[in-house]
Amino acid sequence: MSTETNGHFTYRDWKERVVSEEGAAGPRLAHASVTNAFTGGIVAEPTTCDYSIVYLTEKTGAFAGLEVLAGSLDGRTGGFALEERGTFEPDGSVRCSFEVVPGSGTGELAGLRGSGSFTARHGESSVPYTFTYELG
Repeated sequence: MSTETNGHFTYRDWKERVVSEEGAAGPRLAHASVTNAFTGGIVAEPTTCDYSIVYLTEKTGAFAGLEVLAGSLDGRTGGFALEERGTFEPDGSVRCSFEVVPGSGTGELAGLRGSGSFTARHGESSVPYTFTYELG
């Protein structure tokens, strides 16, 4: 049976570097190392996250990344990894969906499967997420 949980996360640190400049060869490619803090159903601080980002314009693009969380999920301790994919829009909003990397659950989260999403709005310091999961 699936369980849905939710909460918020905040960006604690964002370090981005350009991999390739925009030009005749295509859009700009960047890499970001990010630290987040999760509260609510997922409690994890800090997390470790790496994104590859394609800027289509200065304000639009797409990203994919992996995030490792260690802490608890609805009171069960352990860790797991998320595969994340999303887009960012001219209004500053970021839409992302994520899935648990199969086999990545540890501790009381061994066997974790699940997926979720978030939409971050420009200027908000706390981002709401939803996560639906199964253990077993």
